[in-house]
Amino acid sequence: MSSKTSSFTIIRRVIGAYVFMCVLGCWPNAAFSSTTPSTATSCDSLKTLKLPYTTISIAEQVAAGVFHAPPQIGEGPMRDADAFAQMPSFCRLAGDIRPTADSEIRFEVWMPLESWNGRYQGVGNSGLAGTISYGSMAQALTQGYATASTDTGHLAEASQGQGIASWAVGHPEKVIDFGYRSVHETTIKAKAVIAAFYGSGPRYSYWNGCSEGGRQGMGEAQRYPSDFDGILAGSPVFNFVHSKTRGTWSDQSTSKNPASYIPAAKYKLISIAVMAQCDAEDGVKDGVINNPPSCHPDLSLLLCKGGDAADCLTAPQIEEMKTEYSDLVDPATGVGIFPGHSPGFEMMRSAHPATSPADMKQANPGSFFKYFVYENPEWDWTTFNLKTDLPVADKKLAAILADYDPNLKAFKAHGGKLIQYHGWSDAQPSPLSSVEYFNRVQATMGDTRDFYRLFMVPGMGHCGSGLGTDKFDKIGAITDWVERGKAPDEIIASHMTNGKVDRSRPLCPHPQIAKYKGSGSTDAAANFVCVAP
Repeated sequence: MSSKTSSFTIIRRVIGAYVFMCVLGCWPNAAFSSTTPSTATSCDSLKTLKLPYTTISIAEQVAAGVFHAPPQIGEGPMRDADAFAQMPSFCRLAGDIRPTADSEIRFEVWMPLESWNGRYQGVGNSGLAGTISYGSMAQALTQGYATASTDTGHLAEASQGQGIASWAVGHPEKVIDFGYRSVHETTIKAKAVIAAFYGSGPRYSYWNGCSEGGRQGMGEAQRYPSDFDGILAGSPVFNFVHSKTRGTWSDQSTSKNPASYIPAAKYKLISIAVMAQCDAEDGVKDGVINNPPSCHPDLSLLLCKGGDAADCLTAPQIEEMKTEYSDLVDPATGVGIFPGHSPGFEMMRSAHPATSPADMKQANPGSFFKYFVYENPEWDWTTFNLKTDLPVADKKLAAILADYDPNLKAFKAHGGKLIQYHGWSDAQPSPLSSVEYFNRVQATMGDTRDFYRLFMVPGMGHCGSGLGTDKFDKIGAITDWVERGKAPDEIIASHMTNGKVDRSRPLCPHPQIAKYKGSGSTDAAANFVCVAP
């Protein structure tokens, strides 16, 4: 064989080997064949796996499509969805972690028996947690991920919808578990279980959570920067103490002046008026406010000419709306405590209006201060004083619950990527809290486009829904960024009606917004471009 032929053969073999390796790992969606359980350990044998301060109660194989989630109090709508029928066969492990004498962190780890994609996806909670997020785990498993979830160290209570959290009273370790420890402990244990089952740990680890899950994800980036390679954090309630403080202040304000209460029907009226004034600011009339910070609606146009009526607002109701749009400010220092809502949230609030004064007692106002701050269910919320009670809450709980630290240097150094998203029409945590945090990170670290981007979603409510394009491939965007280095300069999103896509738009990294090019359908993403506002 000539030296020329020999060299060509070597090069061809090297290229062939590279192509083979790329089939396994160069592209996020390529087929990946992990070490099979038979060459590592069986699912049943995981019950004897030894992990620090952890008890394993279940280790079993589950056939495809037969899993039924055990009943849990306080679960969200995913419980009733057909989230489990498409699940493949998997190994299910369940147990509890007790890092302290007062801890009992329930967790589950699910691992595909076939076609594992080599990745781990931790999934977040909602509300005050207290449940395993089975629906989110089902989605992750169906996409080929090994996945895990925790109840964060307590069981949800029957009245959690009213903010009941008696588990926090007299249990400071459980509050720490809820705040951050449970997610970290579950992550460490899940990776160990995955390594034992498959014979090697995950190539990449991701976090996927919204609302409380968004807070958990932001906390992971700040507290445990090496836990995840990529984090999806949606609509985070991450300035938790101040968010709950604003809620208590708002309840008290409405209680003191019942005439200011705005019922659901009037929120619909307000929404129509706001849309009429702001919808077409971007040159496209589509029922969505594209850039709410530029919208300044004049609600005096709705002022009742005579007495109160269904088609107008009273003077106290107009003042209440001004308060809804305004930041809550510390009266002593003038520093903002928590931002107000953005124009466009009104339609979402009409579906979930604020508690009326008549129903206030049943809604358990001031629950955050009752259970978390003063640990006294009989605490009189009508005595709430912003000037004196907020410092108490901050001193006791900010370090545990307020995942608002703008220093993400360790996460960046780890090579982590973070996609944060928030609906501009969110009627729960203000979307401006996400913008405020993003701006604080820029002020602390400079340009973060190489590892952290924020996507604001026009017209989207809390974690989804609304008139905006609320459906988008979040996990695909973060895996592309982590594994291929493809930063998300835009994410194509869609809106669906009756199961059919009727609009698509690009979501742009903040502060950019989507601008219509001037021709073609305004329901097609291709006719928009991301530009500075």
